[in-house]
Amino acid sequence: MGIINPYIEGKLKERLEQGNFRQLKPESTLVDFCSNDYLGFARSPQLSSLIEQELARYPEIKTGSTGSRLLAGNTRYAEQLEADIAAYHGYDAGLIYNSGYDANVGLFSSLPQKGDTIITDELIHASIIDGARLSHANRYRFKHNDVNSLADKLKQATGQIYIAVESIYSMDGDTAPLIDIANIAQKYHAFLIVDEAHATGVFGKGIVDSLGLQYEVFAQVVTFGKALGCHGAIVLGGDALRRYLINFSRSFIYTTAAPFHQLASVKAAYQMLQQADTEAGQLQSLIKLFKQNFNNPDIELIASDSAIQCILIKSNEKAKALANLVQVNGYDVRPILSPTVAQGSERLRICLHAYNTEAEVTGLLNSINNFKL
Repeated sequence: MGIINPYIEGKLKERLEQGNFRQLKPESTLVDFCSNDYLGFARSPQLSSLIEQELARYPEIKTGSTGSRLLAGNTRYAEQLEADIAAYHGYDAGLIYNSGYDANVGLFSSLPQKGDTIITDELIHASIIDGARLSHANRYRFKHNDVNSLADKLKQATGQIYIAVESIYSMDGDTAPLIDIANIAQKYHAFLIVDEAHATGVFGKGIVDSLGLQYEVFAQVVTFGKALGCHGAIVLGGDALRRYLINFSRSFIYTTAAPFHQLASVKAAYQMLQQADTEAGQLQSLIKLFKQNFNNPDIELIASDSAIQCILIKSNEKAKALANLVQVNGYDVRPILSPTVAQGSERLRICLHAYNTEAEVTGLLNSINNFKL
């Protein structure tokens, strides 16, 4: 038995009483409607085969990277992969991080300085919030996807200004008005940073690419753990940004580099992504099917064209009740509770995938449409 800490015991009891106690759950045999494996790459035999082929080409490579990239952990392979991914997305350079969280914390904690200003959408991901908190910059939040609110905050900004948004929001699934945001960023000489975690693969190379905004976006963050089916992330931008992060980004400098297997997986996933039109088309068909057939008048479906479809329940207990109902019926959907989302915006977060069938989506909808608050 470990040493008892009264503070820890008290906080855990508080969570239990509030009904928002978090617990880890092992994998299940339920139909997957909760993972971020949007294109099915993580379960793809083809991706597994491509990774094995890539590993076989480099039998001399160590199992582990053995150190940070500034010491023993760097390879020509990693640098070439960064250059290839950057070119694919239309940027001059990129720097790979061990996770999307590491990438955002490293970027936002090192880039803005005292006297500068970071302005984020109010629904921005926790990793960006944490990174911004570690900086010495002034921080403001604007109303979700509200360009007028952003303009108000920009009028208060000082120093270098950084605007941070997600192209597809992880908890609502909706799309940022990137063209309008890019235009106002240009007007105020602000640097725009876009997290494409939930857009890459679902919308081709991402929303930034589809809108041709690479020259308007100072930095783009792409993660590999969603539609690409592997792990890690990359910060894309100019060569000077890459060199700056190598020198000042603590989550890059002071961590052991990703092992070769992870890099080989990312390279193989990008090979598959260039030929994933069929999977992307299947996913878009299921998104359309879900939206057209949702018809529960008691609960609200947040408007979204992405793989993330969220149903507002506005109660931890009721969100858990609906999640339990659909799980009993064989579908793996998880409730998103406060404080992960703001109190009063508790929900079911449904992730659709290219490998889900129309029958599975219809079955899930039947459970949801028959639910009574």
